[in-house]
Amino acid sequence: MQTRKLGNSNLEVSAMGLGCMRMSHDEDPLPDKQEMIAFIHTAVERGITFFDTAEVYGPFINEELVGEALEPFKDEVIIATKFGFNLGEYGTHHGLDSSPERIRRVAEASLKRLRVEAIDIFYQHRPDPNVPVEDVAGTVKDLIQEGKVKHFGLSESPADLIRRAHAVQPVTALQSEYSIWWTTIEENGVLATCEELGIGLVPYSPLGRGYLTGAINENTEFASVDIRSRNPRFTQEAIKANRVVIELLQRIGTEKGGATPAQVALAWVLAQKPWIVPIPGSRKLSHLDDNLGALELELTPNDLSDIEAAMANINVVGNRY
Repeated sequence: MQTRKLGNSNLEVSAMGLGCMRMSHDEDPLPDKQEMIAFIHTAVERGITFFDTAEVYGPFINEELVGEALEPFKDEVIIATKFGFNLGEYGTHHGLDSSPERIRRVAEASLKRLRVEAIDIFYQHRPDPNVPVEDVAGTVKDLIQEGKVKHFGLSESPADLIRRAHAVQPVTALQSEYSIWWTTIEENGVLATCEELGIGLVPYSPLGRGYLTGAINENTEFASVDIRSRNPRFTQEAIKANRVVIELLQRIGTEKGGATPAQVALAWVLAQKPWIVPIPGSRKLSHLDDNLGALELELTPNDLSDIEAAMANINVVGNRY
């Protein structure tokens, strides 16, 4: 397995991670827990050492799943989780909350659910307009000094907040949506800020919530709990209109000797910077192996400029949320 370092940190992880959210979230019925544990074990056997979860996934049960599955390997893997929501005892959602006392409570609960002595990366899940980011960074800094957290991360934060947080406690990783069809972080200064400050980028939805695999068409039906059932980019009209992106990925894949659309899409993300580690979510071994095949696919500068020129002429239909 190839490895990458997240920015200037000494944190080395597999060049591709695994997003675990949909193993116990936004699904009806939920996947079988024992099957998901076996799947995570297979991912470790394949060389994946970087796993992503959050308190809000489930809520709570995704961390429990990841903690149970990875307990036998906890000295060999990196587990990232997130805080930032006000969840009631039974997981009822009361909006954002990154208050220092909330962060501390979440840290203690996540440590128990993940069955670890320290959280490898603790991300703020979303910026909280009611709490200065300096207070957030300061609280995580205290948790690092106490040995409960190893690295501080942010998710979906704008460039100015990244700078302010980083000045208090160095940010190891920024999680953000980033893919061949959603490149806003290139335009709003976030990617450049990560590069300047030496922060690793961890793209979620690098396969466009499954669309960029080419397996979704206008007849695909989504469960009511699935985020895509109410996502503007997954209306029948948008799915049909955006087919042109899949055709581009298929063309490049054919030119590269039969690579799948998913492999081209992931190889594109990997080729952008050496400190980018995507975390596609998968629950099927065939998808996992297909994704890992992207690590063997080298896109040349000509391939990348070809893709960039083609995407510049494509108007992607539908907002991402």
